[in-house]
Amino acid sequence: MPKIKTHKSTAKRFRYSGNGKLMRMRQGKGHLRRKKSSKVKATYDSAHVVEHVGVKRRIKRLAPYL
Repeated sequence: MPKIKTHKSTAKRFRYSGNGKLMRMRQGKGHLRRKKSSKVKATYDSAHVVEHVGVKRRIKRLAPYL
């Protein structure tokens, strides 16, 4: 059985936390930040948990060695 290639952009966008939760960052982080409030900008810097089962399954298939 050959090795599966990792989808590199998926591997860069997602990480597993220490507890095994799949984490993602918010998109659009650097775009037009001067207009946004500091509260909104703070949400871009924190990682969010991926909860949807279908998305988790897709990421597992795209980046199996993550």
